[in-house]
Amino acid sequence: MEIRAIGCEPLQLKRVHMKDGHTIKVYRDTGGYLSLKKALTMTPADIIEEVKASALRGRGGAGFPTGMKWSFVPKDSPKEKYVVCNADESEPGSFKDRYLMERDPHSMIEGMIIAAYALGSSTGYIYTRGEYKYLIDIMDVALAEAREAGMLGKNIFGSEFSCDIHTHTGAGAYICGEETALLSSLEGYRGHPRMKPPFPAIEGLYASPTIVNNCETFTSIPQIIEMGGIPWRDLGTEKSGGTKLWSISGHVKKPGVYELPMGYADMEKFIMEDCGGMLRDDKKLKAVIPGGSSVYIMNAGQILGKNVTLDYEGLVAAGSMLGTGGMMVMDETVDVMDTTKNLTEFYKHESCGWCTPCREGTDWLVKIFDRIASGGGRPEDAQLMLDICDNIEGKSFCPLGDAAAWPIQSAIKQVPDDFKKWLHAKTDIYASNV
Repeated sequence: MEIRAIGCEPLQLKRVHMKDGHTIKVYRDTGGYLSLKKALTMTPADIIEEVKASALRGRGGAGFPTGMKWSFVPKDSPKEKYVVCNADESEPGSFKDRYLMERDPHSMIEGMIIAAYALGSSTGYIYTRGEYKYLIDIMDVALAEAREAGMLGKNIFGSEFSCDIHTHTGAGAYICGEETALLSSLEGYRGHPRMKPPFPAIEGLYASPTIVNNCETFTSIPQIIEMGGIPWRDLGTEKSGGTKLWSISGHVKKPGVYELPMGYADMEKFIMEDCGGMLRDDKKLKAVIPGGSSVYIMNAGQILGKNVTLDYEGLVAAGSMLGTGGMMVMDETVDVMDTTKNLTEFYKHESCGWCTPCREGTDWLVKIFDRIASGGGRPEDAQLMLDICDNIEGKSFCPLGDAAAWPIQSAIKQVPDDFKKWLHAKTDIYASNV
């Protein structure tokens, strides 16, 4: 398992290889909590402006500008404000946040404290999925260290600012990666998504203003305060600032977690050189899911020789999305019909059942895939699945429906031959989708 930075000095991965890098002693010895000390000399408005200038976009998948999100919190609200870290990381293909929490937890804690100061909050929560229970234990120790050192609690660094952070373990539900479902779970209810608007920044946890950000987003905040928003942005691109962690798995020689500058060029070089190339030398690249299971699959023709840049804009232009940066690489031995079936079963299992398009649609899609896998594929099944996806995408209560539809839509479009052999289809049936 590789864990390293390429094309930049390690920022997110600065301490992951250090002995005892998870302790507050090592963190402070390497400059930790100095950004918090600096932030407390700034006004909350100035901090938000620095985050805006950094072009930091949410690292949990949606990619919404972080500074803009923070600016939506009403300054004059009489209600308590909350800062919540979405450490659920249940997107198949993504495993970067676990290393941040396991090996450098204080960077995330420092980022959350700075965010709380900027937003006028005195309470934060770290929400982690059930399978990451061991990380909660690590985070609890780190939080206790921070309290003992005066970084949490009353009058932080001798200022008038007070803040504390608590951990919370979910039950392992994918839907709780969606921010409003997470908040419902955090309140003790079933993890059902909520209607938006109102957005959490206005009415979130306990109907109070709340900001929900990903682990990697929070670990970027101390770097931005230390360096300044524009210098940090310039590590990446104008619209996608800074560096980004990528979780790489599948048929490559060097899977792992890589830190790259946003806009790193190009995707082919990253897979074929930085990640060591294909796991089996005699096999060719067939397809890549670049951003976690819920983004569009890309075939080799969309990648090889195309100079696809690894940032939000570059991947959209290439026909997919950055998502969480959970890149899954597949060689020519993979049957994409079968892998798409597997993903669809996952989305059916993880549907919360709240809305009809997702609950019924994913169930019907799994039934069709099962029939195809058992040898009962029909030429019209490709269009049938696309029709069902069309009735799910954009019509579900939350983005899980879209996440279930996109892998099927893109797989049929980008790797049609893997479906044709199962459906005994004629080429013209796919003509409108290729």
